[in-house]
Amino acid sequence: MTRFSILIGIFVLLGSAAALSRGDLPRPADPYADPRHDPYNPLKYITSNALTGISFSVAQTWCVWNYGAKWMLSMVVGAYTFAFGLGTRFGLHIHPESKGLYIVEYLFVVLSPCAFIAADYVLLGRLARYLDSDEFLVISPRRITVVFVSSDITTFLIQAIGGSLSVSANAPERALAGSRVFLAGLAAQLLSFFIFTCIYLVFIYRVYTKKRRAWTMDQLNMWYRDWRILALVLFTSCIGILIRSGFRVVELSEGFQGRLATSEAFFYGLDTLPLFIATAVYVPFWPGRFIVTVIPAVPENKALELNGNDERRR
Repeated sequence: MTRFSILIGIFVLLGSAAALSRGDLPRPADPYADPRHDPYNPLKYITSNALTGISFSVAQTWCVWNYGAKWMLSMVVGAYTFAFGLGTRFGLHIHPESKGLYIVEYLFVVLSPCAFIAADYVLLGRLARYLDSDEFLVISPRRITVVFVSSDITTFLIQAIGGSLSVSANAPERALAGSRVFLAGLAAQLLSFFIFTCIYLVFIYRVYTKKRRAWTMDQLNMWYRDWRILALVLFTSCIGILIRSGFRVVELSEGFQGRLATSEAFFYGLDTLPLFIATAVYVPFWPGRFIVTVIPAVPENKALELNGNDERRR
């Protein structure tokens, strides 16, 4: 939750920067006529309200309410902040030259997925403990959460600083410096998550080959209550996040005026859609339905002793 407080603080600091205008450039009479060559339009296109509306989803809140797994709340919060960032595109549709709206939209959309990544980190540790297969992780479940979440927070802060400098700068030199810092944060996050995905695949392979009892523990359950489905869901989420992270790295390497950064089709196809899949797959297969707290069974002799004590009390 701290990261989102930092994000809000950044917006406050950027308020004055957003108010600055490029007074040396003529403002077009019609901002909708040629947005690609409009120096005041940071996106270089007019946002689509229809696609923005489809992007909203709050189903995960219902899943937490019904199935628990509050340790997945970072994904729920991230879904709300990501939806908020997409929602500001309604404003950009009406005011395409608003730098303030662009700053809010860009930072919320780009930084919110850090929460999705953190949830996947936590889920792997929980899954390993649920299967009693901690020994098959390269890093212990407790440490893997700490190590990768710490990495997530660090790369989040690097991206926040770099992104803030880039989108608020009026001088090309400052914008370039900010974009380089931001690119470094994105590349570090991509590398960290790629390593995590490899660790996850090694863990699943080891469980399959070395602990068949854990691998088949849910085979008598319905398929939608088999932990192996949750394992597939986590892998699908990882693929979606890797696609999105790779896209952002390539996009920023081209610069804010590159082909990828100024195309709404690429934005929805390689950023929003992969993230939608990475989070939507959890809705029908919420981890709280698979990983539950099991109350240890009371041994028979202990149960008889407790019953005898109850009889004596009577």
